[in-house]
Amino acid sequence: MNKNTLALLACTFAASAVHAQDTSVTVYGVIDMSLAYTSAMGADNRSRMSLDSGDQMASRIGFRGKEDLGGGLSAIFQLENGFDADSGAMATPGTLFDRKSVLGLNGPWGTLTAGRQTDMLEDIGTRYTSFQIFGGGGMRAAHFNGQDRITGGRTSNSLRFDSPAYGGFTTSLFYGMGEVAGSQSAGRALGIGGNYANGGFGLGAAYYQSALATDTTVAHAGDTALKTFTIGASVQAGPAKLFGAWSQTRLPLQTAIATTGLTSLTNATRANVIDLGVDYALDSRLHLLGSAIHDRIDLARATTGATRGHTTQFNLGVDYLFSRRTDVYLVASRQQASEVINPGIIGAAYSSAPGDDRSQTVLRAGLRHRF
Repeated sequence: MNKNTLALLACTFAASAVHAQDTSVTVYGVIDMSLAYTSAMGADNRSRMSLDSGDQMASRIGFRGKEDLGGGLSAIFQLENGFDADSGAMATPGTLFDRKSVLGLNGPWGTLTAGRQTDMLEDIGTRYTSFQIFGGGGMRAAHFNGQDRITGGRTSNSLRFDSPAYGGFTTSLFYGMGEVAGSQSAGRALGIGGNYANGGFGLGAAYYQSALATDTTVAHAGDTALKTFTIGASVQAGPAKLFGAWSQTRLPLQTAIATTGLTSLTNATRANVIDLGVDYALDSRLHLLGSAIHDRIDLARATTGATRGHTTQFNLGVDYLFSRRTDVYLVASRQQASEVINPGIIGAAYSSAPGDDRSQTVLRAGLRHRF
């Protein structure tokens, strides 16, 4: 799908809004690009300069609509495409609305949506982890390669229900259909979560699990392949928002590693992630940012070798808001690894990583615009 097609879609949605007074359609998006220096990557651990898209916030374009059906009931939809602003390419080749494609109903009883969407773990991540101030592109690897889903794991063919707020408390239920003939459990996903917000205090938790869709050499379709849970909290203390979260992720079907020496963290059977940080507002425009993320990884070994690895990532940043829509940021991140190959800081784990366990430093200067 090319840019002209997206533009045609935007015009079509805008035109439909004009002809239906009880229907509203919004075109929105984010363009985020940064100049990045990476200290060590590849087999030779060489430095690199790059122009990146979405390191701080994934570049996207979306369409959001609502129609009033009467009696407090509304029909809603949301279509969202991710793209690489530095090249114009789709973030997921061959999938137009890779970030979200949902249709649903909203009423006094809550909101029900169906399609491709995230579960409540992303909501927890955007409230209580480094994801909210440093984005997913520079945090995913530190969070067990995104397996804990706080940076936005998506499930197709899914149903999600979100309750209205009762005394500051909201809940969410999630069900992903495996759509495998003859089996209700193959490929199925389940999720549940809740959040409490009162003034400057917030507390939330969510759980998600998914099963294999097909048989493998070591497991059967329907066997649970992923279990992940996150609990987080935040408090506003004057100009400072303090936050923290703990995630535990298990991969029950992970096979034992037959080799000794360093390995990828993606071969782990379990990971515990601690994420602590602060967003300090010097004034309405200038924010000082800081966080630390520690990932403790358990490894199953068929032979001798380390059975536990660690990664620790430190982040410091400055964010200046020119306006409500446009800001410029400077971010410095450093990741250290022990007993595992360093997964790298930017992007998915090992896409821009060192060739061994040496530390990596990434410096980013970026501009972000929301529309």
